[in-house]
Order: sequence, then C-alpha cells, then structure tokens
Amino acid sequence: MTATDSMEFHDLLAGFVRVHILHHAVEGEVYGQWLIEELARHGYRISPGTLYPMLQAMEERGYLTSREDSDGRLGRRRKVYTATLEGRRGLGLARERLRELTGEVSYEHKNPPKKTASSRSRSHGIEHDRSDS
Repeated sequence: MTATDSMEFHDLLAGFVRVHILHHAVEGEVYGQWLIEELARHGYRISPGTLYPMLQAMEERGYLTSREDSDGRLGRRRKVYTATLEGRRGLGLARERLRELTGEVSYEHKNPPKKTASSRSRSHGIEHDRSDS
C-alpha cells in the first residue's frame, strides 16, 4: 500500500495514528513536526492541518497534556506533548485490542469458522465484552 493509498482510508487509519501518537507521548515529550516526520517513516502522510487538531482533541479528551517550550532554533516556541495517566491507560487498552486484532486478521484460516448473524453483530460493536463472545 502506498502513502497515497493510505490517504484514501484516512478514516480507518486515524485510530492507528492516535495510538502511534500515544505510544511516543508515553515514551517522552513529542512535538508536531517530529510526529509528522515519525509518522511519515511509517507510511502516514499527515499534514499540520490534520495533526494539530488531532493533538488538541486528544488533549481535550485527557489523553495528552502540553506545555510551551523553546525549540532552541531562533528562539521559536512550540508545544510539546506528553501522555497523561488516562492516555497511558488508553494506550494499554489499545495494545490489548491490537494484539487480539492482529491475531485475528493476520492469521489465515484454512477452514474459517462460519459466523452466524448474531455473532457478527456482537463482534462489530464498539464495546467488547469477552463474556459475550
């Protein structure tokens, strides 16, 4: 899949971008331009016009916190972001779900189990209750 292909699936990939941001914000402080370059290394072409509103929304939801910092070049100021406790908890949950999803979508079944209409409707809900699966 090329970068252009991935842009066609922006709505699907936005969740992966958010998880990627949280991953790095848990490791340490991150800032917009660094994130743009890091995400590009992984095949995501994301513009500042997309990234900064995403960062702001993640901060408003309590996943990130920010502070102003000097970038050391020409005395410019920039916002640096780190993950909050809620962001760390969210990343932990995302990792659990990612492991489960990876196991399911990367494994090709020779004889995939038939899904009934009721199991399909349960598996596509937003909430996931293991006792119901």
